[in-house]
Amino acid sequence: MARYYRYKLPPWARHCLFVFEKVLLPIVIFQLIRTLLIPTTFDVLLSGILIGLIIAFYLEWI
Repeated sequence: MARYYRYKLPPWARHCLFVFEKVLLPIVIFQLIRTLLIPTTFDVLLSGILIGLIIAFYLEWI
């Protein structure tokens, strides 16, 4: 399994990754509230994908 080290990326890509990581949490919170209020299949799938991304960032898989 190939592991990607974020510090070996070019500076512009590393900056984009850090910005995406910081912006992801408010998006996940909004999506979870939306899923609780109006649960559609798309909302549940999108919430699952976003939570998976949060876990991947937290465990530093990305």
